[in-house]
Amino acid sequence: MLTLLLLFIPLIASPLCAVISRDKVKYFALVVSLLQLAAIVYAFTLFKSDIANQFGVNYWWIQSLGIAFKAGFDGISILMVALTNFLIPLIILSSFRNENENPKAFYGLILFMQFALVGVFTALDGFLFYVFWELALIPIYFICLMWGGKDKVRITLKFFIYTLAGSLLMLVGLIYLYLQTPGIHTFDIQSFYNVTLTPEAQGWLFWAFFIAFAIKIPIFPLHTWQPDTYTDAPTQGTMLLSGIMLKMGLYGMIRWMLPIVPIGINEWGHFAMILCVISIVYSSLMAFVQKDFKRLIAYSSIAHVGLIAAGILSLNIQGLQGAMIQMLSHGVNVVGMFFIVDIIQRKMKTRNLAELGGLANNSPIFTILFMIVLLASIALPLTNGFVGEFLLLNGIYQYNAWIAACAGLTVILGSVYMLRAYQAIMLGEPNAKYTEFTGLSKIEKIILVSIVSVIFITGIYPKPIFMVAQPALEDILVHIKDIY
Repeated sequence: MLTLLLLFIPLIASPLCAVISRDKVKYFALVVSLLQLAAIVYAFTLFKSDIANQFGVNYWWIQSLGIAFKAGFDGISILMVALTNFLIPLIILSSFRNENENPKAFYGLILFMQFALVGVFTALDGFLFYVFWELALIPIYFICLMWGGKDKVRITLKFFIYTLAGSLLMLVGLIYLYLQTPGIHTFDIQSFYNVTLTPEAQGWLFWAFFIAFAIKIPIFPLHTWQPDTYTDAPTQGTMLLSGIMLKMGLYGMIRWMLPIVPIGINEWGHFAMILCVISIVYSSLMAFVQKDFKRLIAYSSIAHVGLIAAGILSLNIQGLQGAMIQMLSHGVNVVGMFFIVDIIQRKMKTRNLAELGGLANNSPIFTILFMIVLLASIALPLTNGFVGEFLLLNGIYQYNAWIAACAGLTVILGSVYMLRAYQAIMLGEPNAKYTEFTGLSKIEKIILVSIVSVIFITGIYPKPIFMVAQPALEDILVHIKDIY
């Protein structure tokens, strides 16, 4: 019942936005998102990490085809839903000072996307997972198309084609698995886990899933849609994409790829790991030369998620635990960074680093909060970013020391380009071309303080996250070893 509640609150609220007055729709959307947050907090109070499927629902949808509406929670999915339901209220709140042409559609699309994201993270039927996966693409497509920048049509079309092509590959893989299930065919995830596949079948299935997930994450060389889309999208669209939506690909690797095609990973995982490391180094070097601060953060995000994907492919508990906590940390930190970009752009009318400078002179609170979020992004100890990156590099080192050394460059390179950007924006002489940078509003303080609080809480005491995720991750590793 709780799973249905978390799914259908935003689904029902989304069309209701059309009948709410233009001035009040943003408050309605915020209240709905806070109800979702309260519901997931309540779920945590009832959750037992050692039980595989909790708050589950299982109803036949198309029984003749073995398709069921089956969903539920384990330690992996509840953390992903918690991330979604924590960030959506902040994303909605961040839009309060925007003058949207059609706020009813804007907030309705955000709530519909929340419904689809929760569905992706809770689905336990392959066909249902695919439906939610595709549904999540629809609202973000229209958000970017309707409220994006000058080149929104071309950029959004490229994003749509990339992600749709990857989704079709995944669909082919899911249908093939469905046809291999014994007896009456089914899309049930446990049936997929138990299917016996030849090494050749696992090899091509690995690539069908990996390409679909790598596009969404994204990983080199399937990343080219990301910098343009992140830069051109409205701030809230960029937050949804970077903070939550890309986690769909990482979650898919853990939930749907590792247990189903472990032999395929054993054969091709090393090559995929190399692609992840290339993604880390390449995007870090690209971030060095960016003049647009928002585009710099976009390339930085590719580097961080490349490290997470490499940790997942290391196939050890340290790598998987690091991936889980870094997915949460990256989601919080990157939303904070893009919100900081939005504050600077709205107040200074530019994101160009060469045209900024000296903002620390006018807003000490913003200076401190910006620095904390930045330090979390470059994995300073006692911040959430440090915990995840330490475990990820530990897991990758157990896999291969040389690959870990190359992947570890993300810490060094990230520190350089992020601190250089901070210096260009906050320090030095103010640029007289622009008016003085004013202090933060109450809403801006609430958002940034909320993010900073999570940064420190997770960085100082990550144990609850480990305890929630550990049994589910160990089950996946045990399943992989049983097949080997």
